[in-house]
Amino acid sequence: MDKPELTEFLSAEDMETILQVTACSSETLRPVCKSDCLSKRYRTITGHCNNRENPLWGAANTPYTRWLSPEYEDPRGAPRGWNPQHTYHNYTLPPVRSVSQEVLYTHNDNISLDVSLSHLLVEWGQWIDHDLTLTPQSPSTAAFKTGADCTHTCSRDTPCFPIQIPLSDPRTGTQSCMPFFRSAPSCMGGSVPFGRREQLNAITAFVDANMVYGSSDTLAIALRNLSSPHGLLAVNEFHTDQGLGFMPYLPRTQPHLDPCGPREVVSPETADKQNTTMGNRSFCFQAGDSRANEHLGMIALHTLFLREHNRLAEELHKLNPHWSPDTLYQEAKKILGAVHQVLTWDHYLPHVLGRGANQVLMPPYKGYDPNADPSISNIFSTAAFRFAHVTVHPVVNRLGPDYRLNPEHPALPLHHSLFASWRVVQEGGIDPVLRGLLLSPAKLQTADQMMVEELTERLFQAQGGLPLDLGALNLQRGRDHGLQGYCSWRELCALSAPTNESDLAGIMGNEVLAKKLLHLYGTVKNIDVWVGAISEPALPGGRVGPLLACLIAKQFKALRDGDRFWWQNEGVFSPAQRDTLHTASLSRIICDNTHIQLVPSDPFTRTLHPDDLLPCTHTSITHMNLLPWREPDSDPVCGAVPRLRLGFSVLCNSAVIYQCPTGYLLHGATHVTCDPNTHQWTPQPPTCQDIDECSTSSICPPHLQCLNTPGSYTCTEPVAPPLSASSIVASVMTVLGGVALIVLFLACYQRLFLRRAESKPECCQKKS
Repeated sequence: MDKPELTEFLSAEDMETILQVTACSSETLRPVCKSDCLSKRYRTITGHCNNRENPLWGAANTPYTRWLSPEYEDPRGAPRGWNPQHTYHNYTLPPVRSVSQEVLYTHNDNISLDVSLSHLLVEWGQWIDHDLTLTPQSPSTAAFKTGADCTHTCSRDTPCFPIQIPLSDPRTGTQSCMPFFRSAPSCMGGSVPFGRREQLNAITAFVDANMVYGSSDTLAIALRNLSSPHGLLAVNEFHTDQGLGFMPYLPRTQPHLDPCGPREVVSPETADKQNTTMGNRSFCFQAGDSRANEHLGMIALHTLFLREHNRLAEELHKLNPHWSPDTLYQEAKKILGAVHQVLTWDHYLPHVLGRGANQVLMPPYKGYDPNADPSISNIFSTAAFRFAHVTVHPVVNRLGPDYRLNPEHPALPLHHSLFASWRVVQEGGIDPVLRGLLLSPAKLQTADQMMVEELTERLFQAQGGLPLDLGALNLQRGRDHGLQGYCSWRELCALSAPTNESDLAGIMGNEVLAKKLLHLYGTVKNIDVWVGAISEPALPGGRVGPLLACLIAKQFKALRDGDRFWWQNEGVFSPAQRDTLHTASLSRIICDNTHIQLVPSDPFTRTLHPDDLLPCTHTSITHMNLLPWREPDSDPVCGAVPRLRLGFSVLCNSAVIYQCPTGYLLHGATHVTCDPNTHQWTPQPPTCQDIDECSTSSICPPHLQCLNTPGSYTCTEPVAPPLSASSIVASVMTVLGGVALIVLFLACYQRLFLRRAESKPECCQKKS
């Protein structure tokens, strides 16, 4: 009997329902790309249609690309190391916790400081990473076969892939394993029997500042202040930072539970009081990226660029008061995305790669290449761009206005700054955190100083539960994603692949480290790519070795060349606008959006002393001139641009596109164009006419009356109809008649009383 086709059991409608419910439709269905002027001018929030021929390239909720095929333990996509007894090249893989303990672990006090780079460079790396990659974990937290809770089981059962604690580990006795969830598989050939397992990137690949705006239409709308006529993002309604905005709060997920609130135990009465004050909101902030609350530095950058968007939108409104809120939002978003591109490629990458390697690996821009796939590679997301984890300082310094330690807000151990959003609200705002990032040096990575114990032994310890190990998590994630070993990636980059201990020691410039790695792995072919890559000494002037430089540059070159909206691509910005964007300065953004008055000229380089800082008024802290964004009032062919007396317009190439304010309806054409033959705008411009909302039944509660107002309506108490002249006379006569009756009654009463008095006997009258 032939095997029945799947379509015999499921109809086309059933398949479509399954695609929608599982969100697989976003991966499998080819989007329809618009071709109107505004679609060519602005990105889609989801990243779709950046490439017209391959509209899914770089879009949110699509699989990571592969530069080397995955290497799983079996055809079903089991991770490397799923079976601890499985051998690779005749050796089993070491537990990732053993690698972390023996190679990575560095005592907090045993670190060297970077003599030339600030900790803001480290922070910017994570900030940009959150613009590029987000790997969703399996939505299930229970084992598929047994139903066991993955946070409490040490058994391997998808999606549970717990990190085993070796017997030699100091944690033995307190825990047997650390919880770990497998990454969610992609729908596009991501599950057996349809194909090899692939993982998803939940956000757009492009450097477009989506950590500020989101990567879905729903989130983007939720983050906006829709009542603002200036295209602003929403700010916190409960607190300000000395008059400057914070991000909005997220709702609490459970009563009395606030993962971002103060760590001390809060009584139910105190929690109820706080719920009343904050409207049942938590201290967790809402942003375009779900990781915004991870630590104070991330919160500070999210807050900074929220304010910068609103500043840009306000400035653009002054230049173009006829622009709609949507146009102001889109233009500010477009500028902010371009600023991130300039700061990352021109300011950040040369410090990471080294200027020499940057010039070789990142040649000058030659224009948009529709054949370049900008999608994020699995190796970049899972290993290469996690290099900065070994440059994180174990202490978070918060500095006062004089850039010295402030006793009111003392320095914090790193694990006390994780998910501590409440601190920026109650402990001085974001200024102390930013000053600390500007003046504090990065940790220097060396062969014997890899990852501080704050990250290997205390990760999320302050949030309760068992602390995690970031190094072990990185290695386990690489195995979960089937990344090939260190040597294979060296070969991809045309670098020599080590075959023995001597080769490895020569590449890493350290015999002790080479011995440690071979003792753990048995053979160089089994070394996990992440630990091998971070072990290489840095290139001259850079902070990564040859393999990381190759992988990072390869990804950023694809992101630049494959982005149709890259800031230097012809037609995306005008020449004058590109000249302005080239002057973008992170120090200027800090000056414009905080109360900080002293900044370094290059915030990524280390400033040794506060006296070396510059005032925000210094000429080298350049302002970004937005005048090139002023829209012309006339066209060289058709003359004055037709505007609406009441309504919005935007000039897009040779067309004027119109939009009405809320409460008004556009009557006429949605746009007019310049006819080069008649030198006229055709057709006639539209008008915006008030919508009579009161014509809609039941728009107001039954006991209230609807009154139409320009652009809106009000619900008021019903007003009594005015009285006619006859009604007024009748009312007066009624009142006068009532008065006459009262006078008559009193007269009768008086006469009756006197008559009774006169009828009394004489004796009684005398006594009276």
